[in-house]
Amino acid sequence: MLEKEQSTQLVIITGMSGAGKTVAIQSFEDLGYFCVDNLPPALLPKFLELMKDSTNDIRNVALVMDLRGREFFDALFESLDQVSKEDWLEAHVLFLDAEDQALVSRYKETRRSHPLAQEGLPLEGIRQERKLLDELRGRAQTIIHTTSLKPRELRDRILDQYKAKEQQVFSVQMVSFGFKYGVPIDADLVFDVRFLPNPHYVEQMRPLTGLNSEVSSYVLKWSDTQKFLEKLTDLLQFMLPQYRREGKSQLVIAIGCTGGQHRSVTLAEHLSNYFSKDFTTHVTHRDIDKRKGL
Repeated sequence: MLEKEQSTQLVIITGMSGAGKTVAIQSFEDLGYFCVDNLPPALLPKFLELMKDSTNDIRNVALVMDLRGREFFDALFESLDQVSKEDWLEAHVLFLDAEDQALVSRYKETRRSHPLAQEGLPLEGIRQERKLLDELRGRAQTIIHTTSLKPRELRDRILDQYKAKEQQVFSVQMVSFGFKYGVPIDADLVFDVRFLPNPHYVEQMRPLTGLNSEVSSYVLKWSDTQKFLEKLTDLLQFMLPQYRREGKSQLVIAIGCTGGQHRSVTLAEHLSNYFSKDFTTHVTHRDIDKRKGL
């Protein structure tokens, strides 16, 4: 038997049906991964044998494993346990998730049936699937919530995170949001900035956003804002290395104001720029266009 001289990277892509696994597997193809869509978990041990015995140079493999295989839960966790014992293999579980409302909307757009609700409503299948996948979600090293991500944005997140191993780094995702639309369910840390002066009450700034220099200058000029940022950056400078040392590949920090248009956007941009010198950072403004009805 021929031993691999270097470890093989294996990414198992799973998660909620309709959350973006097709975009994900296409993104891994762009990265040069050998990709297999809808591999039944029962076949994973045999697939690993073929990978290990192979004389080719395949070093990066991505597999989609989801509920399209009816035997999914009978074999999945046993297969994952086996993968963890293979010393020639570095395995990583990527879980894609999205809010129920977004998943229902996507099913309506595609006119497809949910795999767990062939005869019923999509929401019934989505709720059942979420319960079934709860334990698997807890075993994932990376969770990407795609509710507010466009396909291109999901692709860019994956391409950035799964580059060649020597380029991989711990990443920080800053998310601005409005409390009136709910707290992001995938946030690791949430900070409320509704106590800061609100540009909404300045007439000429009301239709603008925190991406506008006039708004951001207004938000940042106050002593309360500066004191808050001083304390928050000091806290995060301590915490982020601890999360990285603990093995977390991504940390989602949510900054919330009332509508997610002015204060939270300004601070998310500021913090993303501040920490970009030490970490790979991304910024998403979940609710910035909600008032426009977009």
